Amino acid sequence: MTKIITIVSGKGGVGKTTTTINLSMAMNSYGKNTAIIDANMTTPNIGIYLGVPTVPVSIHQVLQGKNKLMEAMYKHPSGVKIVPGDIAYSSLDEIDLESLDDALLDLEGVMDYVLVDGAAGLGEEAAKAISVSDGVLIVTNPEMPAVTDALKAVKLVNDLRKPVMGVVINRFKRDGIDMGVTEIEKMLEFPVIGAVVDDVNIRKSIAEKNAVFLSSPDCEASEGYSKLAAKLIGVKYREKEKTLSFLEQIKELFNGIR
Repeated sequence: MTKIITIVSGKGGVGKTTTTINLSMAMNSYGKNTAIIDANMTTPNIGIYLGVPTVPVSIHQVLQGKNKLMEAMYKHPSGVKIVPGDIAYSSLDEIDLESLDDALLDLEGVMDYVLVDGAAGLGEEAAKAISVSDGVLIVTNPEMPAVTDALKAVKLVNDLRKPVMGVVINRFKRDGIDMGVTEIEKMLEFPVIGAVVDDVNIRKSIAEKNAVFLSSPDCEASEGYSKLAAKLIGVKYREKEKTLSFLEQIKELFNGIR
């Protein structure tokens, strides 16, 4: 049975798309057939993040009735299937948001998990992405303005009668300055199920147009996404075997000889 998870935030810039991409890669690494749908119709970012800003067929053509969803699906080298948006569109005038429900039927029984990257904010696009889901992840940063906006997102999800699966904190720091996990849980009234540290490797991966889960698989951020994926799919977290550098391998060799 295919499970659709929509990922939303109350505001932009908190790492929602980064979460969608890396979580999908992590799920795929556990053997789950995973797809990403870019449901941010006016400012699609999935293709930009992965280095393919334009494609022959996008989700926009699907919602115009010109193509089937499978015709807009592309296989990423990681194995994850991607349905990107078209950056040429900046309004909803030419697409039928309501047809997203029917389009997603094509993936029923084909994919294990479908991650829908919802639009930032609380408008029509975000509401539609939430409405097609089986569950919603709320993404925020550990600062009061971001958590306050996340609270508005929680209210929208509740109004649409969809279950909140949990909260994911991005740019999590251990300096004691930002809001803590317990404080955020108390404010949003939902558990924090993932906390991804503020890792410079994420910025590097965005510059490289790649997922940090692939470009820096041993970093703390990648570990956070892997733990989150394991929790969501109900498997035991599998720690990656770290790849030793050439110098580290030499040291290990000499240590074995002694």
